[in-house]
Amino acid sequence: MRSPTLAALALAILLAGTAGAAETGFGPEQATQALKTAGYGEIRELEYEDGLWEAEVRRADGRWDDVAVDPATGEVFDRLSQRPLIGVDEVVAAVERAGYRRVHDLDRDGALWEAEAYDADGRRFELRISGYDGRILSAQPDND
Repeated sequence: MRSPTLAALALAILLAGTAGAAETGFGPEQATQALKTAGYGEIRELEYEDGLWEAEVRRADGRWDDVAVDPATGEVFDRLSQRPLIGVDEVVAAVERAGYRRVHDLDRDGALWEAEAYDADGRRFELRISGYDGRILSAQPDND
């Protein structure tokens, strides 16, 4: 049996994680609907993290895989989509066009890129970037 304190802590973490999504009006129901519209029948472990909704979805072949949904547009990011993914050079160029410099620690995660970069004022940000076109989907200050 879980203690009331652990249950309260779990609820607080869940609510804190969805606060940013609530501001956009694109909550878990809308994210679930976007995934269903994209053809995923089974969806689990939906959570809001670093500016995007993330979930595990079951593919037609029965395998589970991770996808993300942009709460600003409802766009689904799936590494197995038919859309071509851009390479690292294109990502760096897109991030620099958006005003960031010293782009480093690039890592592709499915149909998304993650990177760290500095803005014009020298502040460091953690970025999540569309693997389709280089749009910055989320920019979180990196205070570490």
